[in-house]
Amino acid sequence: MDYTSVSESTYYTIFEACQEGILVVNKGGVIEITNHALREMFGYEKNELEGKTVESLIPRNYHSDHVTHRDRYIKNPVPRKMGHGRDLVGLRKDNTIFPVEASLSTVQLYGEEHTVAYIIDITPRKEMEDALKRSEEQLVAYATELEKRVKARTEQLLSANKELEEEMTVRKQAETEAKKALERERELNELKSRFVSMASHEFRTPLSTIKSSASLIEKYKNSDLADKRERHVLKIKNSIDHLNDILDDFLSLARLEEGKISTTFIPVNLKSILEDISEELNTILKPGQKISIETKLTEPVISDAKIIKNILINLLSNATKYSPDNSEIVIGAHHTDKNLELRVKDAGMGIPKEDQSHLFERFFRAHNALNIQGTGLGLHIVQKYVDLLGGIITFESIENEGTTFIVTIPKTSHEKNSDH
Repeated sequence: MDYTSVSESTYYTIFEACQEGILVVNKGGVIEITNHALREMFGYEKNELEGKTVESLIPRNYHSDHVTHRDRYIKNPVPRKMGHGRDLVGLRKDNTIFPVEASLSTVQLYGEEHTVAYIIDITPRKEMEDALKRSEEQLVAYATELEKRVKARTEQLLSANKELEEEMTVRKQAETEAKKALERERELNELKSRFVSMASHEFRTPLSTIKSSASLIEKYKNSDLADKRERHVLKIKNSIDHLNDILDDFLSLARLEEGKISTTFIPVNLKSILEDISEELNTILKPGQKISIETKLTEPVISDAKIIKNILINLLSNATKYSPDNSEIVIGAHHTDKNLELRVKDAGMGIPKEDQSHLFERFFRAHNALNIQGTGLGLHIVQKYVDLLGGIITFESIENEGTTFIVTIPKTSHEKNSDH
């Protein structure tokens, strides 16, 4: 088709029918031609815009910048596609402002270059973009709020978990204390049972002996029965001594547990103490028993003589009680680098293995010693005395072969326990 034959009215009809707003501006920025879509977009009637500057379609505060951009484009007319460049706004006849996009190109009209602008109203798109932006902002705000809620909830859960752990700890502590209390109560009940058993046996026997001997003495009034009277008087004295020993044990234990026994550390001649104790206990030895002393100590040691004597007397009394006739009991005292060591060794009945872990408990007696007089307090009291000196007591024992007790006292015990 030969477009040169198309009439001017045909071009004008097409120009007017175009859905995009079109305006033609000369080099001076004056509008020369507009189409229907542009006039409708900006609210003007036909021929109302022709002769006005293109700045008439732009808000006043943009005029200065637009003139500068227009002049620059005229000097270097590079075509610009729709959507490329800065965000643009238009000004309607009623002074309302709306967003637009424009594409630019140049044409030769009437022998001069003119700028042709194709303009579209992008209000719906901007509204959609704004709505999308608001949605994104709302989404971000929601996400932020959700994050805060999650964080707050997490902190609540952590706090609740911590409180639960603390409550569980308190419960466990309470359970532990309850178990300890029950254990103490069980121990106390067991101690009571042991005490009742011990007391009923240990008190009844000497009291019965005293009663029967006293009754018999009344019958032995004649002088030819003096030997029998003396024998029963001796039984009474021995029984009274046994009762005194029991009471001494109770009193010693009470004073030890109440902290009423003090320590006095002075130079002590241990060899002399061992000899005194050996001589003192000769009266209670069984037939054929003897006490041997083993020590190389010649210089005095710093300790509490009375407590050491109490320890050794208790241990030696047990050794004579639980050893057979014609046996040897050895007591010794030795120095090591840091400690003083006391030993009492017998060849007696020994301690059954199953009883050894309970040996220092109050009122405890090994099952092979139940028929021998005793309170079950002696070794418990010895351990208390050893504690006062800051030492430890151990033993080695084989049933039917004998027992050795070892008391180890630090040489500096007088410094550690000087406040007792």
